[in-house]
Amino acid sequence: MGSWIDKNTEIYCSFAEKAGDTGCQMMNTAFYYHGLNKIYKSFSVKSIEDAVNAVRTLDIKGFAITMPYKVDVLNYVDDMTDDVKEIGAANTVLNVDGSLCAYNTDSYAATTLLDEYDNRKKLYIVGNGGYSKAVKWGADDCRFDIKTITRDNWNDIYGVTDSVIYNCTPVDITNIVHDSNDFINCLVHTKTGKRLAKLQASKQFKLYTGMEFPL
Repeated sequence: MGSWIDKNTEIYCSFAEKAGDTGCQMMNTAFYYHGLNKIYKSFSVKSIEDAVNAVRTLDIKGFAITMPYKVDVLNYVDDMTDDVKEIGAANTVLNVDGSLCAYNTDSYAATTLLDEYDNRKKLYIVGNGGYSKAVKWGADDCRFDIKTITRDNWNDIYGVTDSVIYNCTPVDITNIVHDSNDFINCLVHTKTGKRLAKLQASKQFKLYTGMEFPL
């Protein structure tokens, strides 16, 4: 790919309530590495329905979905994979000849990471949004005994010890997690969050391009 965007450049993007830079940095670096005439841009949107309509109108080739639209987006696609049907949430959509199909690469990242932890320990999943659905699906695959912590039973987290805690919320709870726990934090500024972001992006990039993720 040259240094100029032209009429043949394919557009990929992400939709969130509040856009971030992580996806842009990783995907554009990977596109450049492989010499692909593609670009990636993140967008803050107030309506996922309007965003999906824009994808159809502009022929955007694929997009990622982050909080809080991972469940609602399923109302506006044409098809979804079997695992997305089971999970009930998606974080990736491909546009193939105008037909939109939903995928979930969060589940791949969560399963890959959780497989490195001791499943004899109880797993506490913090949060009940679209991302936590993918994590629960992965945790079931890894045969963890799971308990979910939400606003309704929030105080339970203070008594959790010698377990695995997986934060699926946008709130950093590091300071309230007991030191005896193995802590997985999804926030991208953390060690585990960066790992999760790269894992899911590698799967996403393969869906977008059919190529291996170089990062």
